[in-house]
Amino acid sequence: AKAQKESEERLTRLEKAVEELAEAQKKTEIEIRTLVRSINSIKIELGGLSKSMSYAFENEVFRVLPSVLKEKYGIEIERKFIREEIGGKEINLFGRGKKNGKDIYIVGEAKLRIEKSEEDIKTLLEEFEEKIEAVRGEVGEVEIMKIFVTHYAGRGFLKEAEKRGIIVIQSFEW
Repeated sequence: AKAQKESEERLTRLEKAVEELAEAQKKTEIEIRTLVRSINSIKIELGGLSKSMSYAFENEVFRVLPSVLKEKYGIEIERKFIREEIGGKEINLFGRGKKNGKDIYIVGEAKLRIEKSEEDIKTLLEEFEEKIEAVRGEVGEVEIMKIFVTHYAGRGFLKEAEKRGIIVIQSFEW
């Protein structure tokens, strides 16, 4: 009888412990759901901030790029830079100018930072080449200056861009 009573007491304590654990788990699940909602909200806000920063950088590039191209490359801009959709592709920087009396189109991307893995760089540059081809499909076989404007570009990107005839202008250059 004594052993039976001790077993029942242990069982009662165990049941209480399980109930407490179940209650604690419910609270934990509620807290995790709240945390996930907060993280998702932060992601949305950061995404919006990132887009705002990117557009602000592009706007700065629109303002300074004509003088940089004139000073460094002898290009006189005739059609101011705009964002444009051509052939279903978003072109960040699209403009037209003259170099040594010849028409030249400027097609470019503005990115805050370019420091990606080799595979990501390859994908980024392949997508850029698709944009160049879309522009060629629209304007024909004309000279196109391919550029990337950024605050910072990693060595891997700089080497690959040079191989592909892409000029990289970093913000410290203006």
